[in-house]
Amino acid sequence: MAEKHIHDVKVRLEDQDRQKFLDWLTPIDYDPQQSYISKRQPGTGQWLLNSAEYQDWPKADKQTLFCPGIPGAGKTFITSIVIEYLQTNYKSSGVAYLYCNIGQQGQQTPESLLGSILKQLVWNRSPLPQEVKDLYDQHKDKRSRPELMEISKILQSVISPGSKTFVIIDALDECQNHDRCRNSLLSEIFALQAKTRLNIFATSRPQEVEAEFSGCIIREIIATDNDIEAYLEDEMSLWEKSHEGNLSTMRDMIKKEVTKAADGM
Repeated sequence: MAEKHIHDVKVRLEDQDRQKFLDWLTPIDYDPQQSYISKRQPGTGQWLLNSAEYQDWPKADKQTLFCPGIPGAGKTFITSIVIEYLQTNYKSSGVAYLYCNIGQQGQQTPESLLGSILKQLVWNRSPLPQEVKDLYDQHKDKRSRPELMEISKILQSVISPGSKTFVIIDALDECQNHDRCRNSLLSEIFALQAKTRLNIFATSRPQEVEAEFSGCIIREIIATDNDIEAYLEDEMSLWEKSHEGNLSTMRDMIKKEVTKAADGM
């Protein structure tokens, strides 16, 4: 019993240290957002997964798929589908993702965003890579934060050369201070891609960052009629459960008018 108690205490302390290291890298956690967004009607977004552009993207190394779309087209929704697909079908690969948000610009520095990628790629490793612990030790006494190049260097060392790694970035246009945040982040990620088997998926409003993705695979995101109708069907079913009466005529009218108004947003 004493040995088991000692073991349990040791594991608990290691978990606390692990969480301390990871929270120090960045407090941002995108898991709740991904869990919420990915709850969708079966089959929605399948058009992208079936597209030639997407089918080619994960198969080869160092591939980048850029998906522009106008506001309301469903870029964040599609991003969540891609993340879920990769987590399900590429279990031996590293998958890290960022949901850029204009409302969190104060937190979204290049260092915190790149730190979040590092955090996601090492969180389930036991023990944590020594490089991460060393970086923490170098800064803890000075109470300083890691610099962009330090994070990038460790990312390069922890990305396994024998397996593929995926980085997914939604809404690049919502990064704060374009020169400071977006350009710095993309520069580091493209540099990592050149040195590792890294594949990148990114979304943005059209024309915001297209120059940075020149020569990459491009597939525009549009709101399809099938996806809109599936979403409305789900929402109206939930509404009907709390109301009485036959609403079939109203359901058909709502789906028809909303789909018509969307017109590929």
